[in-house]
Amino acid sequence: MLLHQRRAAIAALSLLAPLAHLQSQATAASATQSSVSLTLRGLDGRERAVSAADLSRLARHDTTVSAHDVKGRYSGVALMDVLALIDAPRADSLRGRSLATYVLVEAADGYQVLFSIAELESGFTDRVVILADQKDGHPLPAAEGPYRLIVPGEKRPARWARQVVRISLGRPS
Repeated sequence: MLLHQRRAAIAALSLLAPLAHLQSQATAASATQSSVSLTLRGLDGRERAVSAADLSRLARHDTTVSAHDVKGRYSGVALMDVLALIDAPRADSLRGRSLATYVLVEAADGYQVLFSIAELESGFTDRVVILADQKDGHPLPAAEGPYRLIVPGEKRPARWARQVVRISLGRPS
């Protein structure tokens, strides 16, 4: 009888082992998703890593777009709200020398796009440029994410950088 119980226990453990392995893989994937960060670089040259948790504290914006091969309902945070995390000039402080501030957005593949900070500030435009992390209610697919820039109102999506990994502020010398 004891031998039969041992065999049953071993059989049960062998059935549970693959489930434990799948659970550990899911946990690792979840940890990787939540640990994905974006590097921000301020005018002072200091860098800050921003996680998905940091961005989740900012106001969400949604927009539906259709331009060339980019279609869907994107959701994310306003790029200006992200830039506030590194003290970008905003509102009334955006005048004089501050108007020469530019925003450089870099993708994982080396693609880069550039904006004047005035193009992003609500005192100068009604357009809200979004750093999206969702498309059609789901996390962005790997080919687009973890973050994608969406620039509503542009006729061509050439500045709609995908796989955004770094955003820097700068000024001409």
